[in-house]
Amino acid sequence: MKVIRIISVALVVILTAGLAQAQVVKKSDKDSKKKSESSVQITDRQQAFFEQREPSDADLQWTKVVYRSLDLTKGKNPALYYPEEPNADGEDLFFIIMRLLANDEISAYEYLDGREMFTDDFKIKVKEMLERFHIYHTEAKGSNEKHPKFAIENSDIPANEILSYYIIEKWEFDTRSNAMKARVDAICPVLHRTDEFGGEAVKYPMFWVKLNDIRPWMAQQYVFTDDDNNLPRYNLDDFFKLNMYTGDIYKVKNLRNLSLVQMYPDPDELKMAQDSIEKRLRAFDKNLWVPTREELQAQKEAREKALAEAEGESEEADGEKAEEAKTVKKSKAKEKERTTTTKRGAKSGKNNKIKQRKAKNTGSNTAVRSVRSRKGR
Repeated sequence: MKVIRIISVALVVILTAGLAQAQVVKKSDKDSKKKSESSVQITDRQQAFFEQREPSDADLQWTKVVYRSLDLTKGKNPALYYPEEPNADGEDLFFIIMRLLANDEISAYEYLDGREMFTDDFKIKVKEMLERFHIYHTEAKGSNEKHPKFAIENSDIPANEILSYYIIEKWEFDTRSNAMKARVDAICPVLHRTDEFGGEAVKYPMFWVKLNDIRPWMAQQYVFTDDDNNLPRYNLDDFFKLNMYTGDIYKVKNLRNLSLVQMYPDPDELKMAQDSIEKRLRAFDKNLWVPTREELQAQKEAREKALAEAEGESEEADGEKAEEAKTVKKSKAKEKERTTTTKRGAKSGKNNKIKQRKAKNTGSNTAVRSVRSRKGR
């Protein structure tokens, strides 16, 4: 009996412990879910996998640093803005960046307007940045002086005021691939904020973030790039790797550190300069190679075809002009003939009158002469 009692007690203890463990596991699953929603843990291996390595200077023949402004209301750029608040579809790019900064998982760098330096000396202090842009925050658990962490409510993150981004785009001609490639190096959220009196919004560039630092998190956020297809086929990392964005060039790296607006104040000249830079970048690698015989023949045939089409259009236009001239000539001839006939009719009538008058005068003179001749006889 004692043995049975001991076994029963042991079974009760085991079952109780199992239930308690099950409850603990269930609770830990919920906690881990909350934790995963707030911060996705990325290992060094994942970071290395998503990192887009920069080519070495030895492999580069030519490079151009271009600054673009991405308007989040144009083209496919709204994919970086929506959803405005985190929901079942995920969160937008600015929420991802702010969450990573608040958790001290990435670094951000000062916006220096063309003199960007991505070194430790130019890293921003997150607390100062939050205070500068009036973003309400509190210190999070586990925060210390060396690794400060902050808790920010979603409603306090001004994602709705981030209406554009600046990006640093590097165009590089790599000898390993013998092709020109565009690579996004860094991104800067731009705050569009009006004062208390309203008026036109003022742009406030906040900070620079290296794109390689946030790629692993961007790769986990899929976005809609087309209103006609509600299936999110691309993630944020693909969005930048495939250059799916639309942006105007506002600056190219130069010795004087001038923007295009400073170099070309006239709007028409500015647009021409932007288009010229764009065309040169996209046609750079095509102008480096001597075309093959097949390419030359194809170019010749294309030129001949274009010339033939132009000549055909010219002949057609000449034919139309000749037909028009012929019609005008005929109308002029008819008008001339009509005018001539009218003149002839008027002239013949006048001549008839003259003849009648002469005939009348001639008849009277003859009668007089005949009478005189009779008298003389």
